[in-house]
Amino acid sequence: MRSVVDRYFAAMRRGAEAQEEMMSLFADDAVYIEPFIDPEVPAQGRDEIRERLSVGWESPLPDMELYVLEVETGADGARSLWECRSPALPSPVRGEDIYQISDGVITRLEVRILD
Repeated sequence: MRSVVDRYFAAMRRGAEAQEEMMSLFADDAVYIEPFIDPEVPAQGRDEIRERLSVGWESPLPDMELYVLEVETGADGARSLWECRSPALPSPVRGEDIYQISDGVITRLEVRILD
């Protein structure tokens, strides 16, 4: 479980250049819930997940730094606590990711911004 989370953040930090690596971490029918692009409608499947992520890849935050503060793993998933920093943000943003992982790939990922 931990290696999947570590690879996810490594790809996230590299952005568009790691697109194929990022997509390989998701199951074909994975569900991705995020608060940035369309929080009311989950992305379903790799193509929709790629579309959501591509918005950030096309306009990345300048000098973005992404720190993993904590990772907890369980029998079928993981939870990570992270912090994102960029001069474009008024202050650091903290969030958590809740992963369901099966056979070494993410089947469901929910990203939440914490207050």
